[in-house]
Parts: sequence; structure tokens; C-alpha cells
Amino acid sequence: MTTNSPIEIPLSKKKNIIAFVGSLVLIVIGFWLLVNPPKSDNPILNNRILLSIVGLASILFFSFTAIVSLRKYLDSKPGLVINQQGIVDNSSGVSVGLVPWSDIEEIKISQVMNQKFLMFIVSNPQIYIERVTNPLKRKIMEVNYKNYGSPISISSNSLQTDFNSLYSLLTEKMQEYKK
Repeated sequence: MTTNSPIEIPLSKKKNIIAFVGSLVLIVIGFWLLVNPPKSDNPILNNRILLSIVGLASILFFSFTAIVSLRKYLDSKPGLVINQQGIVDNSSGVSVGLVPWSDIEEIKISQVMNQKFLMFIVSNPQIYIERVTNPLKRKIMEVNYKNYGSPISISSNSLQTDFNSLYSLLTEKMQEYKK
């Protein structure tokens, strides 16, 4: 393989099915909190309104993640393509497609709890946000931009690679192709 050959990183069927099953479990817990919340002497854990809010939030969030995980499990396209033009992202529910190397200023590591993400600091973030027509996906990208400095993020969670290898590969290819 020459250095100019595209690199394709497949979606991980195993990681996506695990995420799907985990989401289903958390949806069931959310329903349980809504329908039959546990009784406790603790005033916070015995607050019916709080438990209903947590249950509903769990159902909504994990329904979204279950749908995305199932769609990625069934998707036959590569999760990430790295070539001379840039990266073509298909790794998540808010993927933006092609991000040219010329737009990428920096690749930063961000972390939310124990989850690491690669944030692609781009010269024109608003263009990527405007590309997305789905209002929920657009809102997620706007929140990412506000909180992390970029609407574009990639995790290794749904890919057949680990985080450190993905970061090394992308920073190496960025240096190679941005010359």
C-alpha cells in the first residue's frame, strides 16, 4: 500500500451490538423508574418527580443511541476513510461526511467522563453545522462547538480501532497531507 492509498477503518459490529444491547437495558431501567420507581428513605431517591425526569431522560437518550448503534451495525460503509483530500466520517449519528485537510487546523483530544473524543478544530465550523438538516443532529453539533470548540468529533467507539491508534494515524496523515 502506498502512502497515497486511502485508509478505510471499518465500523465495529461487536462494539455497535454491545452499545445497542446496553442502550436497551438502560431504556428498560428508564421505564422502570417511570412506572414503578424504587422506594427509599433517602429524600432524593424517593422523589417521584426526579425519578420520572431521570427515567424519561434515560428513555429518550438511550433510544437515540440504540437507533444509532443498530444503524451502524447494519451499515456496510467504512466508519472512517482517510485519504489525500481529508477524512470521510461515517462513525457516528452526527457524522458530517468529508472534512478536507485544508479545513482542519488542529486535532485535539477531549474527554467527557471516561469517554475520549477527537475534536477537529476547523477553519469554518458554521459550514459543517449548516450542512446538517436534521434539527437534533444540528443541535448536538452546536453544543459540541460551544463546549469543545468544534462541531466535528470522532470517537473510536464504533470503529475497529482503539483511541490511541486512531489519534496517531490521524495526526500522522494530517502532517503528511497538509504539506
